[in-house]
Amino acid sequence: MTTTQQPLEYETAESLEEFTDSIILTRESRHEDWDTLGFQAKAGDQYKRAQIRYVGSGATGNHENDNRTIKSRGFTFSNMLLPPGAEGPEHTHHDAEEAFFVLEGEGEVGVHRNGEVVKRTLGYRDMIVVPAGVPRSLKNNGDTDALFCVIIGAQKPQVPTYPETSAMHGISRD
Repeated sequence: MTTTQQPLEYETAESLEEFTDSIILTRESRHEDWDTLGFQAKAGDQYKRAQIRYVGSGATGNHENDNRTIKSRGFTFSNMLLPPGAEGPEHTHHDAEEAFFVLEGEGEVGVHRNGEVVKRTLGYRDMIVVPAGVPRSLKNNGDTDALFCVIIGAQKPQVPTYPETSAMHGISRD
């Protein structure tokens, strides 16, 4: 398998084997990026969590030079690792829907509107798909790590916003 995970063009790849290897990402080639959301720890240690990128860079910043990912052609795909007690703060993606699929552990998801929040606990193989423009949050209330698959339906999602009710409101990424 190649070390650079930029997919070859199907029509021009020298071999089908080479093309196939260029579109496979292995668990062993991933890494937990604890820094990409590190700015959120300014609001408290409970916001420390890791992103594990596969396709695209998501809405967490510019990771276009991360040669371990496949360049997005229409969506982003990553895993989010939340240690016990960790939270993904209330935020809104205005340009794309976002899906959370539980791979390990469990997590409490929140859907927010006008100061009201409805929370549900998701477990193994449960999923929530949140439409664009709807504020959402998640939290690991368990005593083991929670691992979510996160899909955002845009090639390069806009950076999310944090409403006044979010712990991140007014906190800069710098």
